[in-house]
Parts: sequence; structure tokens; C-alpha cells
Amino acid sequence: MDKIGKIVFVTGPVKSGKSDFAVKYAIENFKEVIFIATAKPIDDEMRKRIEEHKKNRPKDWLTVEEGIDVEKVVEKLYGKFLIIDCITFWISNLIYENFDERKIIEKVEKLIKNIKKNDLSVIIVSNEVGWGIVPENKVARVFRDIMGKVHQIISKNSDYVYLMVSGMPLILKGGVK
Repeated sequence: MDKIGKIVFVTGPVKSGKSDFAVKYAIENFKEVIFIATAKPIDDEMRKRIEEHKKNRPKDWLTVEEGIDVEKVVEKLYGKFLIIDCITFWISNLIYENFDERKIIEKVEKLIKNIKKNDLSVIIVSNEVGWGIVPENKVARVFRDIMGKVHQIISKNSDYVYLMVSGMPLILKGGVK
């Protein structure tokens, strides 16, 4: 399979193996990888999570930490292989910075446009957040709803879509890798 210029979307619940799958996929298929990390170290627990993720990827990969303007980082890259991990943190950062749904969707659409325009090969990682009970508070419901719309945009534009369940990838789109 030709992997150049493809979008691979990896989604699933928290701790289902999404990031590990993305890293393994990249190691098996590409020599040079740029890792775009969207999580912000807002407290000790998040700093610890970020450090654990760093330990699980090759040290020679370039890491770009960007929590707001991911689409602008991607706009400057051409013909590269990227992992964006993860969309969930990116969207939560945008909501925290008071971006409304329309602006968030515009940023996601610009991200996809830049990926395709620059002939990038990308693995996009994100968490499924809408499978549980309806959240009690409005902000959580808005976040859940926006994430659902964002995932639809990314899935529609992806060549391959994997749903991770208990460490196992289920192929939703694109056949085997």
C-alpha cells in the first residue's frame, strides 16, 4: 500500500492504545517523523502523562508542542510524515481559549486542507468522548458535541480510520494497513 500523502485517523476510548498504535505504525512505515503534541502541562498529573508519552516515542523524532494553532504548524510543512496527538486536547484548548464551534470547525477544516495541499502523510489521534452518559454541565455537553462533529470531518477526509478497543485496532475505513 502506498502510504505517502495519506491520512490515518486513530480514535477510541482513553487508554485504548491509540498513541502506541500511532507510534508503532510510524516506526514501521517512515524514517523521519514530526510529532505534534497538543497537550498542555497544566498540572502535575498532566506533566506526568506528557513525560510518559515522550518516553514511548523515538528520541530522534522532532516534537513540536502546539496547543492552539496546529493548522498553522502543518501549513509550513511539505512532504513530511506527522503524528498529531491528540485532537481531543487541541479542541479542549480551543474551548478553554473561548473559540466557538464555528471557529473550531474552521480550524479543523483548515488543518485538513493544509495536510492535503502539502502532500503530508499524517496519523491523527483522538479520543471518543460521546459514548457515555450525557454530561451534567453545559461546557462538557458542548465539548462532546463539537468532538463528534470534528471526528466526522476527520473521518470523512481520512484514507484509513481505526477504532482502538482494548489495545486492538478495528478497521472502520480503508482496509488493512
